[in-house]
Amino acid sequence: MINETAMACVGGQIASNLVDHTSDLSALDSRGKWVVVVDFDGSARCLRFQDWRLGSPAEVAGTWRGPAVDGYASSLSQTQYVAAVNAVRDAIALGTLYQANVCRVLSAELPDADAADIVGLAALLEKQSPAPFASCVRVPELGLEVASASPELFLQRNGNSISSGPIKGTGKTAGDLSEKDEAENVMIVDLVRNDLGQICVPGSVAVPSLLRTEQHPTVVHLVSTVSGTLADSTTWPQIFGATFPPGSVTGAPKYTALKLIADLEPVQRGPYCGAIGVVDADAGAATLAVGIRTFWLNRTRDAATLNFGTGAGITWGSNPDSEWEESALKARHLTTVAAGEWT
Repeated sequence: MINETAMACVGGQIASNLVDHTSDLSALDSRGKWVVVVDFDGSARCLRFQDWRLGSPAEVAGTWRGPAVDGYASSLSQTQYVAAVNAVRDAIALGTLYQANVCRVLSAELPDADAADIVGLAALLEKQSPAPFASCVRVPELGLEVASASPELFLQRNGNSISSGPIKGTGKTAGDLSEKDEAENVMIVDLVRNDLGQICVPGSVAVPSLLRTEQHPTVVHLVSTVSGTLADSTTWPQIFGATFPPGSVTGAPKYTALKLIADLEPVQRGPYCGAIGVVDADAGAATLAVGIRTFWLNRTRDAATLNFGTGAGITWGSNPDSEWEESALKARHLTTVAAGEWT
């Protein structure tokens, strides 16, 4: 059996001794150091751990045996996904929106629920798919078992300084990135500027980096940075109210994109496309990743299902079959990693 002790690995640290948990984001303005997991639908789990030390998942991982790469069922078939992409393009043609992210959830039953420590999966990801905002959270008694190899910064806070690092544009090489990718990135940068503008000092929102290329395992991304100065007395519920869900995994305008996503996607995204990271209330600091490249477990008494989300941003210039292939490209390497074993 896996170790039932609640713990998390995030930001190069191991957190243990869970002393408080709540769904109330206002707790992040109180005291202590919190691990935060917010699902795409806004459901929050805020976990205050007492003990923190430097370390990685490999030091504390239990056994992991993953499902076969071809063992996943998709919440949308290729035909259904292509139809969803065309629905977005139709909405764009009508002037309803400019861009929307269409995602699907892959699910596979694990071969042995007792050999399913999510920290073991995190250790495999750390070894074979390292990411700047990797994390894992294991609190089985709360139904929370998540491992993420996220490359994307949602929010970073240091006092009243706040920034975001949206990713839009993915290819196997830099040569695969197109004018469509650049246009999509710029649209989301404008959306994030608007989000931060709701909570930042007027005139302080800036774009210090636009359309830089970042190399990650198996893929290349286009990344930008948007920053600002928080208005005095801004609370965490206000920050999330203005910025969540992340712009890069919703669309523009965000409200319209979310309504379309709800119509097109048949299952909830869970922690995929949400936010995962650490808020240090005492230091006034935080690093939260966008919950992409993210696995999570659902358990019953005798079985466990591994879930993984993947998707793509859709614009008028999108080719529906190519967008399906992009979603498959993003999933292929990580589901291969998850098929391995850790003992």
